[in-house]
Amino acid sequence: MQTARPLVEVVRLGLVSYQEGLRLQQVYTDRHRFGPAHTLLLCQHSPVYTTGIRHKPYPGPVLDRLRLLGADVHHANRGGLITFHGPGQLVCYPVLNLGSFEKSVRWYVGQLEKTVIALCSRFGVEAATSPHTGVWVGDKKICAIGIHCGRYVTSHGLALNCNTDLSWFDHIVPCGIQGKGVTSLSRELQRDVGVEEAVPHLLDAFREQFSCRLTEAETPEPDRNGGASPA
Repeated sequence: MQTARPLVEVVRLGLVSYQEGLRLQQVYTDRHRFGPAHTLLLCQHSPVYTTGIRHKPYPGPVLDRLRLLGADVHHANRGGLITFHGPGQLVCYPVLNLGSFEKSVRWYVGQLEKTVIALCSRFGVEAATSPHTGVWVGDKKICAIGIHCGRYVTSHGLALNCNTDLSWFDHIVPCGIQGKGVTSLSRELQRDVGVEEAVPHLLDAFREQFSCRLTEAETPEPDRNGGASPA
């Protein structure tokens, strides 16, 4: 008897603050207490620099300098070091119970990498993994990956540069890797590739790599505090 493929809801959040993205991830993570509630949260963030759990706290003056650029700064419980999120970047937060897929964080990260590589291939961009985290085009990172997994429920995820203003990365050492650069689909293809154009390819690649079914869910309604809550 063949096991049914897991069903994953796709939730399109639009442009949200990083703090609101964290809150919604927790909301959807909590749903897993009552059974599988697999979700893909898709969004873009207002300009923000985030630091992961693999780094000691950054000096206050460094963070203040980043804030003066007009970006927020947040510490996150994901893996990885410092990176940037902003408009023109496709952010995908899979909130999955790996018990329905494969109970292996290594497997999960590998499938995320394969998803992004397959997406890039659909655009004719040759991307690959490296000893460093994320997905790369040559020695330039096109997609950052940083995840959290608690009791096999995932959060955080990936951030693919579509038509991001890459100058934001000039002010940091992305993911703490010296001597490497960043790139985007737009830069590689020498044309404008927006998030909206990339989303269908991401969903197709995710469906294939995770052997799942996707269904569209309603966009959360704004809550009383100006955020959003699942409908």
